[in-house]
Amino acid sequence: MYQPQAFKQDSVEAMHELIRHHGLATLVAVCDGKLNANHVPLLIDPLPAPYGTLRGHVARANPLWREFDSGVEVLAVFSGPQGYVTPSWYATKPETGKVVPTWNYAVVHACGPLVVHDEREWLRALVTRLTEHNEAGRTTPWQVTDAPADFVDARLGEIVGIEIPVRRLEGKWKMSQNRVPRDRAGVVEGLHAAGSDASRAVADLVEATLKR
Repeated sequence: MYQPQAFKQDSVEAMHELIRHHGLATLVAVCDGKLNANHVPLLIDPLPAPYGTLRGHVARANPLWREFDSGVEVLAVFSGPQGYVTPSWYATKPETGKVVPTWNYAVVHACGPLVVHDEREWLRALVTRLTEHNEAGRTTPWQVTDAPADFVDARLGEIVGIEIPVRRLEGKWKMSQNRVPRDRAGVVEGLHAAGSDASRAVADLVEATLKR
């Protein structure tokens, strides 16, 4: 992706953290000579270093796992906090008027070979980890073992596991780093005033860039 130096995210831990909190990936692969995109929840395992491994599953009926070109890496795109930024928030607007709207966002691209898993125990361990990850923090977390064993076995037969050993990991945090600090402070204030969870999440990331 286009990557101005000001927006480049070098921290592997920060990129892994975004994946943990925004785990629905747009998974792009070459299938039968054509680009194919699927939307798949993926878990990140930090091992092996430096970039870790992504794991998830797709429906057995999904042709991805049979038709992907094994000679071409796949790309998993994870989108984090994002939102519109009005130039009205910039402190410098009244001085020159030379400001335009923009869009702030954080995104991670992870590339690597796609490995298919169709072993029943691998799948059972995966869906258990996925469930524990997504149910964490709930008052009464659902567990795989809450469902009848024969029902779970039948559902496992309807999915196929996928694994991506990450060979390249790239992050872009476009959070007003190209603006002067008082403009960034205005963006933080404006986003907080917008009042939504999404705008506050962007504000927090913009604010973090003020501390760099």
